[in-house]
Parts: sequence; structure tokens; C-alpha cells
Amino acid sequence: MFGTFKTLIIGANARAEENLRDQYSIELIDQKIREAQASLKAAKLTLASLIQRERGETRQIGALEDRVSDLTLRAREALSDDREDLAQEAARAIAEMENELTVRRETANRLEARVMQLRQSVEAANRRILDLKQGAISARAIKREQGIQKRLNKTLGGGNAIDEAEELIANVVNKDDPFEQSEILREIDTGLGHHDVADRLGDAGFGHKTRATADDVLKRLQAK
Repeated sequence: MFGTFKTLIIGANARAEENLRDQYSIELIDQKIREAQASLKAAKLTLASLIQRERGETRQIGALEDRVSDLTLRAREALSDDREDLAQEAARAIAEMENELTVRRETANRLEARVMQLRQSVEAANRRILDLKQGAISARAIKREQGIQKRLNKTLGGGNAIDEAEELIANVVNKDDPFEQSEILREIDTGLGHHDVADRLGDAGFGHKTRATADDVLKRLQAK
């Protein structure tokens, strides 16, 4: 029994969460887009830092290469003048700079690879965010259409303003005519008082008619 109750609670919570996500779907989409934009901004800052480091290493490599070329030329001149001591000192300096160049070139290569990889990721994320923004525009339009349709369905559904208006019109149209009703009441009263007996006998040909008819008037006109 406890397991069943737990399952029911989990199901109710899931339905409540789903309804909440559906109700605030546009707000959630906007929030996720803001989060994605914040992540993209951080990635751009990291990319800028890596590019700056790569350029710094490239400048250092260029400067070391110039120094190595200069010392190599000077060392050769020293050897030409039999200054092997100076040439040896220059050789040691050149060796140290070449070792430093090796390390810096490796660092520059790693930075270049990381820059390329991160640049691709940034470009892909930027494209996806643009797609998300377009999707959000479509989602807002669909959400508005759904809201309009829900309100229309509610209006056209049972127990709504249209039904009530139709019912009121039917009540007015089908309501008894008070004038006709008064005429009927007069006829009933006349019948109850036997006031129409002489009229009905006269119309049947017994005695003089108590009231003129259109036929009587027409006969008089023809006789003249």
C-alpha cells in the first residue's frame, strides 16, 4: 500500500512539474537562452585570453630567433678573427636560446591547437544560440495562437456567453404575445357571459344579424 501511495505521489509531482513547465515554457526558454549566452560570453573571454597568450609566445619566438641569428653571425665573425673564447660564449648563449625556442614553440603549438578548438566551439555555440532565438520567436507565436484557441474553445464551449445569448433570444422570441393573450382572455370572458350567442345565431341565419360583415357591405353596394 505504501508503495502504491508513493507511486501516486511521484506521478502527481511529475504531472505538476510538466504542467508548470508547459505554463512557463516561454520564460524557461528565455532563461536557458540567457544561460547559454552567459556561457558563450565566458568562452569568448577564454578564447581571447588564449589568443593573447599565443600572440605573446609568437612575439617571444620571433625575438629569440632574431637574437639567435644575430649571435650566430657574431660567433662566426669571432671564429674568423680567432676569438674562439668569444665564439664559445656565443655558442653557449645560442644553445640556451634554442632550448628556450623549443619550449616556446611547443607552447605556441599547444595554444594554437586550443585556440582553434575553442574557436570552433564558440562558433558552433553562437550558431545554436541564434537558432534558439529563432525558435523562441516561433514558440512565442505558437503559444499566443494556443492561448487564442483556448479562449475561443472556451467561448464556443458549453455554458458560455454565446449559449447564454442564444437562450435569451429564444426566450424573447418564443415568449407569449401579451396582446394576443389579452384578446384570448377577452374572447373567453365574452363566451362566459354569453354575449356572443346572438351574434353566432344571427351569423347562422336565425334572426337579424347583430353585426355587419364584409359580405353584407358588398351586397349593399351592388344593390345601389
